[in-house]
Amino acid sequence: MKINKFLITIVGPTAIGKTSLAIKLAKHYKTEVISADSRQFYKELNIGTAKPTSEELSSVKHHLINNISVTDDYDISQFQSDAREKINNLFKMKDFAIMVGGSGLYIDSVLYGIDEIPKVDISIRENLNEEFNINGLKNLITKLKKLDPITYKKIDLNNHRRIIRALEVSISSNKPYSSFLNSSEKQSKYNEIIIGLDCDRPKLHSLINSRVDIMIKKGLLDEVNALIKYKKLNALNTIGYKEIFEYLENKINLEEAIDKIKTNSRRYAKRQLTWFKSNKKVNWYSYDYDLKVILNMIKSFQSIQQST
Repeated sequence: MKINKFLITIVGPTAIGKTSLAIKLAKHYKTEVISADSRQFYKELNIGTAKPTSEELSSVKHHLINNISVTDDYDISQFQSDAREKINNLFKMKDFAIMVGGSGLYIDSVLYGIDEIPKVDISIRENLNEEFNINGLKNLITKLKKLDPITYKKIDLNNHRRIIRALEVSISSNKPYSSFLNSSEKQSKYNEIIIGLDCDRPKLHSLINSRVDIMIKKGLLDEVNALIKYKKLNALNTIGYKEIFEYLENKINLEEAIDKIKTNSRRYAKRQLTWFKSNKKVNWYSYDYDLKVILNMIKSFQSIQQST
């Protein structure tokens, strides 16, 4: 990538304020935003995925939000291809592009590529799927913790497909799934400037709890109820939706469902931070950052790159 083109990537846990910063930077550099949130692709999922508001979407052009349906097949390789195409097209007109999201694997796929994963014995996958259908996730999570504690700490423990994927690779190869990820030093194909937002845990938990309360007030129950026919799709097996499904099926009461959303969101935030903190290239700032400080950091990085 030419040294005068820069990809600013904003990462951090859920509810920390990534979207707001992305929009501020996009306006400052007169550019556009590429979403790297693996749930905001789906046009049917709005409130529960905390998509940018209509005002935010109209203030700056966003890409890869509302671009597919929950019924569509869309994997990380397709996302990588779509995101890189958007970024490269932007660089034909702009010096900066902004990528933002909390899905570490998707962000890394754009910056560093997708790791070569060995082929899996199909019978192992079938056995794991059968075990999930009979006994649910608990046994699979226990098995993953034993075979690959690194992935166990990072992965979304509510996503059975990702857990099964990690297990099938670990079992087939006799090596932890994590050993195939980022095995060499990360080398980006872009001049990337990675900005991370964080805060102390009590404050983060407060931000998450407030966001969930706002989702409920905005009509999350109605949104989930309208999607009940898609309940078995993987896209709906996600925080904020699966807990409300339990409530709608009279398995738990509403208060319990809301508490579960908050708890699962806090756990997810912890895994997000574990992932992003492992990347030493992230420049970390407080959630109540001074925008001028961030802009000065970017300017300094830009000057250094252009002088080499």
